Amino acid sequence: MLPAKVPCQITPLLLTYNEEPNIARTLASLTWADRVVVLDSGSNDDTETIARSFPNVDWRVRAFDSFKEQTEFGLQQTGIATEYVLALDADMPLSQTLVEEIFQRFLPGAYDGGLFSFQYCMVGQPLAGSLYPAQIRLFRRAMIQVLQVGHGHKFQLDGAVYQFKAPLFHDDRKPLECWITAQLTYSAQEMQRLEAGAHLKWRDRLRKWGVMPLLMGLYAYGIAGGPFRGAAAARYAYERAIFECLLAHRDLTARLSKTPPPES
Repeated sequence: MLPAKVPCQITPLLLTYNEEPNIARTLASLTWADRVVVLDSGSNDDTETIARSFPNVDWRVRAFDSFKEQTEFGLQQTGIATEYVLALDADMPLSQTLVEEIFQRFLPGAYDGGLFSFQYCMVGQPLAGSLYPAQIRLFRRAMIQVLQVGHGHKFQLDGAVYQFKAPLFHDDRKPLECWITAQLTYSAQEMQRLEAGAHLKWRDRLRKWGVMPLLMGLYAYGIAGGPFRGAAAARYAYERAIFECLLAHRDLTARLSKTPPPES
C-alpha cells in the first residue's frame, strides 16, 4: 500500500507527439503524482484531449528540435519545483508494484537516481527480453545531465543509484505508419552518429559489413522468447531487422556515392 496522501516529492515529465494510442495508459498509472508535466511537440491527434482529461496534468507545447533540448526545457522551463523528476515516454506505464517500490524503497533511501530495467511488450503481450537497455529515469533534478546519443537520449548522474526490481513497461501501440516514419528519422540520426564515429559499439562494426539486418533479426527473436512468445517475438524481430535494413541502406548508399563509377 502507498502512504497517505502527502505533497509528492516527484514530478513525472512526459514528452509526447501523437500519442493517442498510449497516453491514457501511462497517465492512469501516474494519478498518485500531484502534477504531471506533459511537454508536447505539436500533436494533431487526440493526445491533448486525453491528457487534459486527467486533473493532475499540466499541458505544455514546444516545437521539437532534439530529445536533449526538449528534455532540458521540460526540466528547467516548466516550473518543476520538486526534488525528483520521473522522465518517461508516453508508452511507459508504471505497474502498481513499481509505484510501491518508488515510495517504499527509493524515496526512504534518499538515492540520487533510479535505474530501471524494461519489460518490453507488443500490444500488451510481454516479451521474454529485449535489446532495450536499463536506464536512469528517476533522479534528483539538480544533479542530472542529459546526453544526446544517436537518435535517443540518456540520463547521467554522479551519485547513489538505486536498482529497481520491478521493471518499467514499454508498450508502444501506435500504428505501423507512425512507426515507419519514426524509424526513417531515427535511422538518419543514427547514420549521423556513425559518420561522426561517436559512441561506437560492437554492433556498429558489424553494420559496416552489411550483415546486421539478418543477425539482429535472429538475435532479437531469440532474446524476445522465440517460438515460446509467438507473434510478439516475431514482430519484435522484424521491427529490429527493419530498422537495421534502413540504416544499412543509408550506409551503403553513402559508400556507393563516394566510389567513382568504373570507366566504360
